[in-house]
Amino acid sequence: MRIGLFVPCFVDALCPRAGIATVRLLERLGHEVRFAAGAVCCGQPAFNAGHWDLARPVAETCIAALDAVEADAIVCPSGSCAAFLRSHLAELLPDDPRAAAVAAKTFELGELLARRLALTDVGARFPARVVWHDACHALRALGLHDEPRRLLAAVRGLELVEAPGGAECCGFGGVFAVTHADVSTAIGEERAAALERTGADVIASSDPTCLMQLAGLLARRGWRGRALHLAEILAET
Repeated sequence: MRIGLFVPCFVDALCPRAGIATVRLLERLGHEVRFAAGAVCCGQPAFNAGHWDLARPVAETCIAALDAVEADAIVCPSGSCAAFLRSHLAELLPDDPRAAAVAAKTFELGELLARRLALTDVGARFPARVVWHDACHALRALGLHDEPRRLLAAVRGLELVEAPGGAECCGFGGVFAVTHADVSTAIGEERAAALERTGADVIASSDPTCLMQLAGLLARRGWRGRALHLAEILAET
């Protein structure tokens, strides 16, 4: 399959290893990965802040690049950005036919693997105790819950554990973490404490923003584990 890769701005700037691992994994599975180099941001930050006029030209640049790769599917290693492209792109650009076309074939990584490709075992090996954090957009906007858990459960050597309050937010929320920093931190500290109590070596999620929030808060508590994107675990053999 020809798979277009959309690396959002946050992944590109602060978590490039998630994008690299996504490519390694998909190529190992035999797919042709086509990188949409011009799709640097989907426009979600401005859209969520209410600045739709600023978001439109950013989104237009993004969908032009994604459309140009002529892929059968588009994968994004961020549940948040994948949900935006799926749910709000056509709303932001109602007169651009490319918006609906791109939205229809965009998938978060775990969603692509489990739903579109019907995979469970991707041949990964990762000996560690791992706790999964449900990112809000992946869980609530894309309806992903069992899919990443099935993928992780099939990883050789991996022990998957659950934290209490599994559906609770990490508190990041994009612009919310800036405009309501104290509330964001308070929410995140509760979630971080619950994850730490599992005794896991690794916190895994589908959103690098959630991982950054949780890793930072846990580092303050002296936690010595790792926060890893789903792709980073599934790419290991």
